[in-house]
Amino acid sequence: MANHKSAKKRARQTIVRTARNKTKTSSARSAIKKIRAAIVENDKTTAATMLVTAQKLLDRLAKTGVIKANAAARKTSRLAQQINKL
Repeated sequence: MANHKSAKKRARQTIVRTARNKTKTSSARSAIKKIRAAIVENDKTTAATMLVTAQKLLDRLAKTGVIKANAAARKTSRLAQQINKL
């Protein structure tokens, strides 16, 4: 455990930020799963509308540093390719 006052504060901040990042990552995963489910059902319109919201979410996560920018772009691109194949 940390002994210095500043190290204790950093430990507290890390716990809060980790929890926040987990919830954001989980919501992004859920959005991607919903899109993939729509793709399996060949529902292009629903998948396309969900892709817009998922793209905004992934870009926001990349901007705040929760995920890397290339990872967000890669996930968005692959989902868009799958939707365009429908």
